Amino acid sequence: MLLISVEDGDDASVVEQCVREVEKARKQLRCDSLVIYPYAHLSNRLASPLTAKELLGQLEKRVAEPGVSVHHVPFGWNKALSMRVKGHPLAEQSKYFEPIAIQPGAEPRKKIGEEEIVSAALKAEDTLRSQWFVIDLEGNLTPVSEYDFSKNAMLEKLKNYETLKVRAVQQVPPHVTLMKKLGLVDYEPASDPGNMRYYPKGRMIKSLLERYVTQRVQEYGGVEVETPIMYGLDHPSLASYLNRFPARQYLVKSDDKEYFLRFAACFGQFLIAKDLQLTYKQLPLKLYELTRYSFRREKSGELVGLRRLRAFTMPDCHAIVRDMNQAREEFPKRFQLSQSVLREIGFSSTDYELAIRFTEEFYRENKQFIASIVRMHGRPALVEMWRERFFYFVLKWEFNYIDNLDKASALSTDQIDIENAQRYGIAYVDESGKKQTPMILHNSPSGAIERVIFGLLENAGKMQAAGKVGMLPVWLSPVQVRLVPVSQKFVDTCKLVSEDFEASHIRIDIDDREESVGKRIREAEKEWVPFIIVIGDKEEQNPSQFMVRVRGGGEKQMSSAELKREISSVTTGRPSAPLPLPKMLSRRPSFEMSS
Repeated sequence: MLLISVEDGDDASVVEQCVREVEKARKQLRCDSLVIYPYAHLSNRLASPLTAKELLGQLEKRVAEPGVSVHHVPFGWNKALSMRVKGHPLAEQSKYFEPIAIQPGAEPRKKIGEEEIVSAALKAEDTLRSQWFVIDLEGNLTPVSEYDFSKNAMLEKLKNYETLKVRAVQQVPPHVTLMKKLGLVDYEPASDPGNMRYYPKGRMIKSLLERYVTQRVQEYGGVEVETPIMYGLDHPSLASYLNRFPARQYLVKSDDKEYFLRFAACFGQFLIAKDLQLTYKQLPLKLYELTRYSFRREKSGELVGLRRLRAFTMPDCHAIVRDMNQAREEFPKRFQLSQSVLREIGFSSTDYELAIRFTEEFYRENKQFIASIVRMHGRPALVEMWRERFFYFVLKWEFNYIDNLDKASALSTDQIDIENAQRYGIAYVDESGKKQTPMILHNSPSGAIERVIFGLLENAGKMQAAGKVGMLPVWLSPVQVRLVPVSQKFVDTCKLVSEDFEASHIRIDIDDREESVGKRIREAEKEWVPFIIVIGDKEEQNPSQFMVRVRGGGEKQMSSAELKREISSVTTGRPSAPLPLPKMLSRRPSFEMSS
């Protein structure tokens, strides 16, 4: 099956490229039957229906050969598609073709209305040849083709995702449905795809995560700075760095000057470090910024919900270290910080897999150091090894979350960067008074905040698929306790109870709507409220004793003090926030979800 979208600016040259790739794949798979399926969801820059039908017609004629059966589905229907691909590893592929000029050797034409910077590093990713291994706790490497994955299915899924490089998503992942159903986040149709709108509940969750990660980095010793989101393309250090970072960029024009939107906090922090008068006594220096936002012009077919975005919030902590010895000392501290941050957010250590990337030379010289990192993880990890270094780092690790569609997404990460201090002119004075060039460590203790929410929602989706109730960690639940008065007579009692809980910084609301008690309880459950209390005659007489409906745990008789302690046991040490919506449900607006 060929899922195809025709984009603005596509022409016959795109059809020719597609025909060649289809023929190649058909022969590899020994396939003699094709279905052409117009699939507009792959792009946000669709060609006109007339152009699309014409080019799809050309494609159908060109791929039809003797012995090959070609079919197509009707053009322009409103369709939903769910597909599972089994068998040969080439059975699921994603290809992207651009119009090219007719003259041999001519430069590819830009698509209408599009300007894009594609770095040398990103182009190289398509041609770089990696060796893939599994590394054990002693640092020994086993080629993935020889490794027994029977005891670690998640690591095998990570291996498949990384080695097959199928990034496009062909169905809606559970977290997208949940983020809309819970009234947290939705797509913003008036903006570029990959830029989201956050409703009050979603904004509160995002804010709590931002504050928590920042708090942990500050406890680690990070000093917070703020840098611009826009930089000039003509800055020599930035231009050089752009070609070393594998990401597509957004261009902005002002008068006759071109700027790009930052894809990380790196260069802003590096430019600050360049202007500092540093000595060896001040190292490691840990600069930190929570970027709201970083921008990467991801391919439209790869954009999906909160997993992969074009505008995202990234906590970036760069440590300026004097040399490789100090880098090896600091690296484990940041690894443990990242483990702790994910654990306290609500992930278990089995929710993600470790991937490590390095050069052959770095492995030979640092085998035991690498093994010590894997031992901190506690189980084997996936390795990508290069014969020669192309990127600016010699070592990089990531905690990769595997979602319900078996796609991997990096959360926490750190890198040992041996290039950029020299590139930006960052220096420190050593014990003898001589200037030296340091190294830089690039750490995000959580990964993008949006991706953290994605992971938590995907985890909830896994719970639901296993027949359990989905829920968020209590400290991130927009409403932690809901009071349901049996009738309007008990609303005042609910207000007194709520004030008691609010004094302990617990988010509590009151469903004062004139609906049946059963309906209001069901709606509270649909909102994933962790604790639900019905207030009637008995509770009015003793407003400190309740029958509490605990999400996923049935009903419990609890005192107000006991419930406060239970909530405190899973929220202490995390930031708190007030209720993001009016306390009385009758006063809340309805935030409409897109269809």
